[in-house]
Amino acid sequence: MQKILGYLRKAVQKYNMIENGDKIAVGVSGGKDSLILLEGLVRLRGFIGTDYEITALSVDAMFGGTAADFSEITKYCEKLGVHHQIIPTHIGEIVFDIRKEKSPCSLCARMRRGALNNAAAELGCNKLALGHNSDDAAETFIMNLFTEGRIGCFSPVTVLEDKNLTIIRPLILAPEKDIRRAARRSALPVLESSCPADGHTNRQKAKLLLSDLERENHGVKSRIIGAIQRDIWN
Repeated sequence: MQKILGYLRKAVQKYNMIENGDKIAVGVSGGKDSLILLEGLVRLRGFIGTDYEITALSVDAMFGGTAADFSEITKYCEKLGVHHQIIPTHIGEIVFDIRKEKSPCSLCARMRRGALNNAAAELGCNKLALGHNSDDAAETFIMNLFTEGRIGCFSPVTVLEDKNLTIIRPLILAPEKDIRRAARRSALPVLESSCPADGHTNRQKAKLLLSDLERENHGVKSRIIGAIQRDIWN
């Protein structure tokens, strides 16, 4: 976890993500990235010299019409001293049953973000922390290039002026392999995804492509991230 805290501290300071008095909602899906982010922000607060509040938010998409079991996540949040709020939605029904989306990820992600943004704003939070890591950034870059023909990637910090909310991504410099290792050592209560499209998405294709490129040309992911930092996040 010390390595993850190093990545967090570097990103927070490099991109001025957190200030004294911030009320930060952390989007907690139950996956390893969001759980590591939550614990990391709790622990970082103890030595970074910045005072901020943390609330955990989980969007329940109700895939298959069934509510997700977040009970272990709630217990974990209690252990960390963080309030956990679950946001019930009909995202699963809308995306898969009503709209019958052939490529559901984009709509699902937009609706999830909308639910998180609204809940964070209603709670009076001025920051929303998401668990995107450096691999996610490289995959998004590849997806934008190959499917949309453009150079682009999400930003470490995004201001939503209409909601007085700032989106921050404190794990943006952390490689997925290090997050996976930290999650395993911490024995986190990771939830298995119940999404019907899990493992069959454009992101999964980009992940596999990058893995193949990394095997053939070691360091390609870090070079992509380096290019993104220089030319997109500068």
